[in-house]
Amino acid sequence: MPSHKRKGGSGASGDTGKTTAENSTQKTGESADADHKHDKSGSRGKRRHPKSKDNEKTKSEATPESTQGSSGSRHLSARHIAFRFLSILTIVLLIQWYYTPASVKPLAEVDEDVVKRTMPVECSKDFAEDIKKFKECAPKRCSRVVMDQHISAEEAKKLLQIAKRGLKYGGSNGGASILDLHSGALSKGNKFIDIYKYLEEEGKINSVFRKEDFDLYRTVSHKIQLAISGEYGIPPNKLYLTHPTFFSRMTNKPAKTIHDEYWHVHIDKETYKTFDYTSLLYLSDYGSDFTGGRFVFVDKDANRTVDPKLGRVSFFTSGSENSHHVEKVTSGTRYAITVSFTCDKEHAIKAPKLPTKSQT
Repeated sequence: MPSHKRKGGSGASGDTGKTTAENSTQKTGESADADHKHDKSGSRGKRRHPKSKDNEKTKSEATPESTQGSSGSRHLSARHIAFRFLSILTIVLLIQWYYTPASVKPLAEVDEDVVKRTMPVECSKDFAEDIKKFKECAPKRCSRVVMDQHISAEEAKKLLQIAKRGLKYGGSNGGASILDLHSGALSKGNKFIDIYKYLEEEGKINSVFRKEDFDLYRTVSHKIQLAISGEYGIPPNKLYLTHPTFFSRMTNKPAKTIHDEYWHVHIDKETYKTFDYTSLLYLSDYGSDFTGGRFVFVDKDANRTVDPKLGRVSFFTSGSENSHHVEKVTSGTRYAITVSFTCDKEHAIKAPKLPTKSQT
């Protein structure tokens, strides 16, 4: 170690002092020999002082020692620098790897006309209890499905107008608002109100909603139910509409409450135990009506995206095999309907109806 060599150097200094005293007895002989050589050669060169020669010897002996110590220090410093550099580089690469988004593959893009596209996935164990209780309905195979022609563009446009008319009387302070025609729940500020009671008090309920709105809503949700029943081999009368089923409106406004934070990865069956199948009907177009806001299935190898498109239906089994999130909307407004289904009749909900005064 360099520090050990420095100690050795100090010992050498003590020895050097002893050597100087001993060498003083040799001065006369050395001087005489030097004079003799000078006289014999006839050189005019200046004689060196004996002490200078002795000092040169001492320096020549000390130089390799000190040089070796200095070289060792430089070598150790270089090793420390290299080690620190590699450590920092490793940490940077790990952070970059952790925060780099997984690769993304489209499942359905906005410019495609998808008659039907199915992506099978391995079922999770989330349905173990349901399989025991609801053998005819619970998922025995799992997947995600996209269909563009199951709901007509005209039906989707009418549903969009229903959503806009209802959401006009509410709206979250953040970027996500919902309207639930079943319960009447409407986002307003940082809370929810009953839109039916609110409109009844204002005397506007019949000017905002009409009977044909609810008839259309019932028709479309039934069409989606039949599509899911057909895909998974479920008797239609064993699959039930369940809560929550709602319109959603998303913008790029900053979140104010947890209800506005739609972009977190989640599993529907963990959030709602009764969910078995989840569906979405999109009421606006990705890229033209809004940017961001794609639906993302989170997979180990690569995430799969579904671009929202007017009239596009996407449905999937609700377990952890289909964990997902929605990208943050960066501009415009995104509209959709979430329609949820269960195998448990006890958690079934009826199709909504235009409420009368006695019901409000």
